[in-house]
Amino acid sequence: MAAQAGLAAGLAWFVADSVLDNEQPLFAPAVAIGVIAGAIGKRVRRSGELIAGVVVGALVGHWLIRLTGTGPARTGLVVALAISVAVLFRGGGAAMAQAGSTAVLLGLVTGGPDLAVPRTTSALVGGVAALAVALLILPLNPLRVVRRAAGPTADLFAGQLTAAARALAGRDLTRADEALRAFTAGKARRQQTAEMIGAAQEVAILSPWRRRRLGMIRRYQYAVEHFDNVYTSGREMMRWIVTTIRQGESVPASLPAAIEHLGAALRLLHRDFLAGREPEPTRARALQAIEEADEACAEGLEFSGNAVVAQLRAAVSELLQASGLPEAEADEQAGLTRHG
Repeated sequence: MAAQAGLAAGLAWFVADSVLDNEQPLFAPAVAIGVIAGAIGKRVRRSGELIAGVVVGALVGHWLIRLTGTGPARTGLVVALAISVAVLFRGGGAAMAQAGSTAVLLGLVTGGPDLAVPRTTSALVGGVAALAVALLILPLNPLRVVRRAAGPTADLFAGQLTAAARALAGRDLTRADEALRAFTAGKARRQQTAEMIGAAQEVAILSPWRRRRLGMIRRYQYAVEHFDNVYTSGREMMRWIVTTIRQGESVPASLPAAIEHLGAALRLLHRDFLAGREPEPTRARALQAIEEADEACAEGLEFSGNAVVAQLRAAVSELLQASGLPEAEADEQAGLTRHG
């Protein structure tokens, strides 16, 4: 990203200053950097918002300042109206910020209205330069992005599931609490992973040099939707694990084993995807989790233990769907259709 930002800034400056002889060349690299760094997975949208914000601010500021003149109160009015117009057209934060800052510039700089066209041109140059670098000249490697983002996230959650399973087997309440806190704290990492996979998909779709990776990235993107549900079910399951230990309920050995198999299946899914193979190892390990859970139910569980199994079945179903199975088949294999 640093290399992309540096190259985009230099390219934008060169085009704005040397090619177009723009009066405001500095704004072009500023927009280019904003596009590269501001929204990793939504650079096309970010570029459009930045440019649209500048255009709105320039148009509103240009006409109002010519009509009313400059001054603190008038500048405030111009900024308020420019941002209101950006909101009216459903502009995001980037569009509103650029609309307001452009209006301020036009209102405070001598000869401000005459800067509307150069600033708008610079915004276009910066946005186009950033997209050219990000998609054509120096595009991210989607496979590397996914490997670096998804691997540690899968290991984090799988590791905490294993820790919770061992805490349940050893009736270690402190360790179970720690595993739950660490699992819950991983929410930010999960969101970052989803963002990075979105960035990889954007590059794979729009960059002709990276399009061959699109199939694999789409599998990840599809899996991310189900992984959110795996995370939610896993978090609830770990809360019930803590309750099971706290209540002193009996725990068959097969229940912690089922939870460990779930964690292993989560790791395997990432590896199967990276290897480009059908995720049969993932499915086999997930079904081992269900077999162990069924055995635990047959031996007898109390209220909290049954709640652990219910959340485990839900998590396994979502994991099987992430691996490519239809929802009905995944639910059946997870035992949801038999146990409600």
